[in-house]
Parts: sequence; C-alpha cells; structure tokens
Amino acid sequence: MASFYAPSSFSAVVAANPSRPRLQPISPHLFESLLCPSATCLSVHITPLRSHCVCSSINNIASLRHSKIFRLNSSNFCISAAAKPEPLKIMIAGAPASGKGSQCEMIVKKYGLVHIAAGDLLRAEIAAGTENGKLAKEYMEKGMLVPNEIVVALVKERLQQPDVQQNGWLLDGYPRSLSQAKALEDLCIRPDIFILLDVNEETLVERVVGRRLDSLTGKIYHLKYSPPETEEIAARLVQRFDDTEEKVKLRLKTHHQNIESVLSLYEDVIVKVNGNLSKEDVFNEIDRQLNMLLEMKSKEDPSSMNTMIKEQLNADAVTVKDAYGDGRHVSIDVVSAAFEGQSVVNRQRMVYKAIWEELQTTVHAVDQMTTRTPAEAEVNI
Repeated sequence: MASFYAPSSFSAVVAANPSRPRLQPISPHLFESLLCPSATCLSVHITPLRSHCVCSSINNIASLRHSKIFRLNSSNFCISAAAKPEPLKIMIAGAPASGKGSQCEMIVKKYGLVHIAAGDLLRAEIAAGTENGKLAKEYMEKGMLVPNEIVVALVKERLQQPDVQQNGWLLDGYPRSLSQAKALEDLCIRPDIFILLDVNEETLVERVVGRRLDSLTGKIYHLKYSPPETEEIAARLVQRFDDTEEKVKLRLKTHHQNIESVLSLYEDVIVKVNGNLSKEDVFNEIDRQLNMLLEMKSKEDPSSMNTMIKEQLNADAVTVKDAYGDGRHVSIDVVSAAFEGQSVVNRQRMVYKAIWEELQTTVHAVDQMTTRTPAEAEVNI
C-alpha cells in the first residue's frame, strides 16, 4: 500500500466521476485505508456529478503525500486535498518600554504562535546545565555578551521543534545586531513580517522613569499609567537602578544604533507601528497587518511551490514571494547543487519543470527568478 504524509489540517473534496472508465474504481477497503485515527478532524464534501451536491463530515481522513495537492482518481471518485498556508513567522522589535511585551502576549493569544525570546532560551539552558548553558553562564558572569554562535544555535534548535513548525513563531527582540541577523539569514531563517514598534524618545523615557517595583511581590507598577492599588503597596515601591533618565537614554542610544543595522536586512518585510498609542490601538494595527498577511498567504500559498522545488531539485533553500500581492505573480530564489555546471537558461528550465502544475492553475507568471549553487550563495552572503 502507498505511504502518505499528513499535513496537520486540510479540506478535501470527493467527487463521483463516472465519465472516466479507463481508471479503476476505488474499493471500499482502499477508501477505508485512507482513514487515520490520529488525523485532524476534517470537513469532506462528496459531490456526485450526476445529481445535486451531498455534503457530509468525516472525523478522520487520509494522510497526503504533498503539502498542497494530492489526487487519487478512479472511475467513481476524485479525492483532492489542499493544505492551509504555512504558519506565520514574525519578528518583533522595539526600544525599552515600547510595549513589546504586551503586544507579544496579545499576538500569541490570538494567533497561537510560539513565543521565542533569546533571553528565555539562554536562562533555560543555564538552568538545565547544558554545555551551551555553561558557556553562556561564563560569559554572563563576566558581564560579556554571549557569542552569536551560541544564541543562534539555540534559536535554530527551538525553531525546529514540532510545536513551532505546526503553529508558527514570534521571535521577540532578536536579532539585535546585523551579525545576528546575517547568521539567521545564513540558516534560511527569515520572517514573513518584521514588526517595529515606533515610539518617540520622550514617551519612552517617561514610561521607564515612572516604573516602580514592588519589592515584596515583584510586580511592576507605573506612577502614572498603572499606579499601586493601596498606600501600603505604594510605600514599598522602589525604582530599579537602571530606570533612571540617564541610564534609559544610554540604553536607547545603543538600541537605535543596533536596530538600524538590523532593519537594513529586513526592509522588504518591515511594518512600522505607532507605539505611542494605547496598547489596544497598537494591537489593532498589528492585527490588521497580520490579517492582510494571512490573506495574501492564502492566495499565493507558496508552500506547495516551495515543496515541489525542494523535492525535485533537492534544494538547500527556496524562497517564493508574492510579487504584487495578487497571488498570481511570484518571485523565486533557489539554491541547489543541481545547478552545478548548468547555464542560467537550463537552471530556469529546471525550476519551471518543477512548478509546471502551479503555472497551469494558481500562478500566472514568474516575474523574477534567481538560481544559485551553494558556492554562489556563499559568495553573495
């Protein structure tokens, strides 16, 4: 029996097709063999071509070989399934007191993404006593920055975990420098969108200087925006040593220097959001941008083209982007050893052959194509 690979969720259409006698009917045993008790609950539509549509639902259905389209044809049935677009990949950045933490909480709550913060990964490694944790601890105890290779390795490992692959990720406050961003690029880790919370310096200073720490509970208050509930709590509030105007301005200067270099690498996916507004209004704008992105991803659904190219050309890296936001025009970048010794024309023919099915249905045109060998990609980094 054929083996299948099941995407986490998809919709399927089963249509009776008596007009194709050259194909063998699907036996009841084969149809039942498509049912898988561990598969996600799906909605299946059964449409006899000689009568009106009859719909029913099946709780468990077959696993599929391809991420977007797989068909099993017979004289009686045509079974097809379409995977949902790949989950969101988000980077978010903002200066100290920009409200980034609150926005991360709301994004995760609504979209179910996995929240990843480099600092949390480091602390977890240290607590677990791993080799990377021991190395990181040595640097941190000396007041030194943890080397990029350690942090990038932790981020890469976390992004490869099943929950992240299934639900998508929200990378919080990382990368913080151009070297970190380039290290992620080298590993083909790139976001769909880079959210930058833009807050003026005067507001940031006010937010930081007004913060107070409850020495008993560890809760953070703000004298203006989130004052203590009682006089008893107010009496034990303290200001953290680095929440002074002088220190926050120094931190802001460092942040602005670092973030400018990072933004240069993500300029095609950056969305600036006015962080001076209330946290609800800030989230409304972020939510609007993410909904637009999801709509675009559903139109272009590049996951199938990525899969086709990767599988047929054994590609090291594939990037497919919607060129104009209409889901019909795409740009493609492919890195594959299969291009070794091939002319530019032959390389493009190889890519077109891999995506021929998509060119007949979803995609109207490839507006730009870049084809490189791994060695050529190294030179361009």
